[in-house]
Amino acid sequence: MRCYLHTFFLCTVFTFLSLLYVFSQLASTLDGRDELSAGVIPGGRRSSHDSGHLLRKTPGLAGLRSPAEEPSSEKPGSDSKEHGDEEAHTSHVAVVACGPRLEETLNMVKSAVLFSKKPVHFYIFAEDELHDSFRDALITWPREVKAKFTFTIYPITFPKENANEWKKLFKPCASQRLFLPLILKEVDSLLYVDTDILFLQPVEDIWALLSLFDSSQLAAMAPEHEEPRIGWYNRFARHPYYGKTGVNSGVMLMNMTRLRGKYFKNDMTAVALKWEEMLMPLLQKYKLNITWGDQDLLNIIFHHNPESLYVFPCQWNYRPDHCMYGSNCAQAEREGVFILHGNRGVYHNDKQPAFQAVYKTIQKYQFGENLETSLLKPLEAALQSATHTYCGRAGPLLTKRLKESIRSVQQR
Repeated sequence: MRCYLHTFFLCTVFTFLSLLYVFSQLASTLDGRDELSAGVIPGGRRSSHDSGHLLRKTPGLAGLRSPAEEPSSEKPGSDSKEHGDEEAHTSHVAVVACGPRLEETLNMVKSAVLFSKKPVHFYIFAEDELHDSFRDALITWPREVKAKFTFTIYPITFPKENANEWKKLFKPCASQRLFLPLILKEVDSLLYVDTDILFLQPVEDIWALLSLFDSSQLAAMAPEHEEPRIGWYNRFARHPYYGKTGVNSGVMLMNMTRLRGKYFKNDMTAVALKWEEMLMPLLQKYKLNITWGDQDLLNIIFHHNPESLYVFPCQWNYRPDHCMYGSNCAQAEREGVFILHGNRGVYHNDKQPAFQAVYKTIQKYQFGENLETSLLKPLEAALQSATHTYCGRAGPLLTKRLKESIRSVQQR
């Protein structure tokens, strides 16, 4: 009997200490949330968007902008119905740029505005030393191009107590995306993209997927792999992950209003936690078992909350893995590639010349030139020299949707 009592006592003590640890982490996270809400970044300086003004709200959508940071010809203070309609149809895109990612990010923005027919607002999160470079580059674009988009530049912002730990997770600043719902509190929905993304069709096409969410879904991503035999998560992961092969967070569509309001199931406590309450305890539990940083944390979250995720097909996040071992994105084979994701650094090395060709062709294209003769034709020629690789043989998939986008732009 004494043995049972002793065991019961030890279990009780262990449970108490575990709960104490979890709630101490929750308290730390909530303190960090207060820092984010106040717009404070490490060092006590207020964030750059504090001086901005709150835009007039459209149903379910609002944003913070600073007029000094907007290069577009939008009419300040306009209350016209036309302006209101434009706001209602604006796509909202966020990107996080740290280190040598300036040119890559600008090329992403360029690809978005080239083919989009509806306005786009970009939320650019960047290290302080990159702010002027972004602003100087974007405001020099032609007036007719600037009329298609607006942008706001934000500093990199993490909860003060754990800022260094979050900043160094995986790649510099990559985990910033986890805090976007807490920083952009007035934004209803958002498309997050990595810097190495190129749009081959209008941004509003992926934005329209928000309307396909059911009442439980609050985010959308593509599978990490289509073919389990070459999958990472199902072969190597030491943590829970979504579905059969996990999901890739390089292109992530979010209904942030739903995300901020949801209580998430988790494996840390029997109590469901809100987004901001969950992040730090999740990192502390799994930081020794994760490889891909914030993407792994997202996989863990949606493993426990699969009903909250909408999975879109691979052509919305087409990566070298979809062609380097042979073609394994069936949707892209039928409909073409919608969004190109040049991870593995393939835009900047010679390992996948087909991906590099798309990147360099868009980069070299000068605004105002004929899209067919100055972008499509040079790209098709460059892809011809890449047919010695598996991805090079998928060249027609890279231009199929692009041709339609160019045709649509030229018909306007």
